Amino acid sequence: MKYALMTSLVVAGALAAEAVGGGLTATAARSCESLATLTLPNTTITSSQAVAAGALALPPAPPGRQGGPPAPRVDDLPAFCRVAATMKPSDDSDIKVEVWMPAAGWNGKFEAVGNGGWSGAIAYNSLIPALRRGYATASTDTGHSGGRGAFALGHPEKLVDFGYRAVHEMTVQAKAIAAAFYGNRPKFSYWNGCSSGGKQGVMEAQRFPDDYDGIIAGAPANYWTHLMASGVWIGQATLKEPANYVPEDKYRLIHKAVLDACDALDGIKDGVLEDPTRCRFDPAALQCPGDDGPACLTSRQVEAVRKIYAGPSNPRTAKRIFPGLEPGSELGWAAMAGGPQPFGITDDHFKYVVFKDPKWDFRTLDFDRDVELADRLDGGLLNATNPDLRSYFGRGGKLLLFHGWSDQLIAPQNTIEYFTSVERAIGGAEKLKDAARLFMVPGMAHCAGGEGPNTFDSLSAMEQWVEQKKAPDLMIASHATNGNVDRTRPLCPYPQVAQYKGTGSTDEAANFICRTR
Repeated sequence: MKYALMTSLVVAGALAAEAVGGGLTATAARSCESLATLTLPNTTITSSQAVAAGALALPPAPPGRQGGPPAPRVDDLPAFCRVAATMKPSDDSDIKVEVWMPAAGWNGKFEAVGNGGWSGAIAYNSLIPALRRGYATASTDTGHSGGRGAFALGHPEKLVDFGYRAVHEMTVQAKAIAAAFYGNRPKFSYWNGCSSGGKQGVMEAQRFPDDYDGIIAGAPANYWTHLMASGVWIGQATLKEPANYVPEDKYRLIHKAVLDACDALDGIKDGVLEDPTRCRFDPAALQCPGDDGPACLTSRQVEAVRKIYAGPSNPRTAKRIFPGLEPGSELGWAAMAGGPQPFGITDDHFKYVVFKDPKWDFRTLDFDRDVELADRLDGGLLNATNPDLRSYFGRGGKLLLFHGWSDQLIAPQNTIEYFTSVERAIGGAEKLKDAARLFMVPGMAHCAGGEGPNTFDSLSAMEQWVEQKKAPDLMIASHATNGNVDRTRPLCPYPQVAQYKGTGSTDEAANFICRTR
């Protein structure tokens, strides 16, 4: 709050001075290059350059990140002002931020974009579509470089930056930079993120309710400590002993058996489970009658698969710690169960944050004592589980949650559980429906991809909700093969599901209706 007030005063003074000197225009209050001298609390502008249309040059992917999605097209981007800044709200902070602002045609709005995993890089791939839509947009590396959790060892202030401070500081200062450039503060501000970015958005609503008018939070990693435990649980289930290991070539075998057992439960057989919670598949159906083979599971593999579906539980109390992955997610299990170590993000949390020992062995995690320790040490730093969003909703803020049912990294039920906790805190579904909605996406993997329709425009839905007071009753999702759309389907606000009307193609959204089952 103190920083926001100081920033407002600084920017107001700068705008007033330029207005007297005739510097304000309908397009921009000051040149892009002149922003290098802008004074903001705890912030140093390290560069401010005008980028010509189609002339953006991005740095190469950092070591260890090659082989991801292809680089996005940038030669069609409009001219924009690119500002880089470093923020130091603590003595050990080193938060990098970039703010991109259209040189012309600004839509008057601001969209900040989220990160993934341990979030140690500017999210250029997300800044690009925001700029293309006319937004002033911003991203942060959350105060460190790289995608591992080692930065947290011995640096508690950097962990605070990662937990919430970097995003809030970026938000406040990016809006101030936009105000200095355009002469007006953004009319509306939106957050758009998935995974860690979804957690960041939920954390913003909980801690800083004035920062955003609308928050899009996909597959939020908001129950961070228990999510980390779930990754180690899967690691122990499949990697602790060689006999438990499920080779990747058996994932497709399990997936086919799931579809054979449950695909038709929603009334149509289309290779996608509309609601996997209705599926009662038991991997024992695939158990080998004798020796191991390519078309069956050993008894030890059956137990490992059961643990993946069940999720971690406390061995002493039997209380569930985190939901399990859903039937239908099998094709993506390599990330969590493919080995030779557990998923790095989850392993790192216990190594560098909880036990502060880079040599810690995942096989030793005690799901009673150690999960409780992780919760106690966190104290709400990384966990964004507070359901009381009355301050955010009270000022008109909107929250749009989504999660793919086939998510292979974060169990979908976690988002449902958070949503229903908010519903209880706000006083019931009727009171919540104008402030928050959840969309479960059949067949979608973690944040994108998968066998089901997985591409949809949540930002347009949020814009209509905030700016036109039209809450999203559905969103149309599409699936494409080789760039060609081959299926569309409505996404329905939870607890509704898309139900086939009984006539017409099952690949066309118009032939479905949203209904509560």
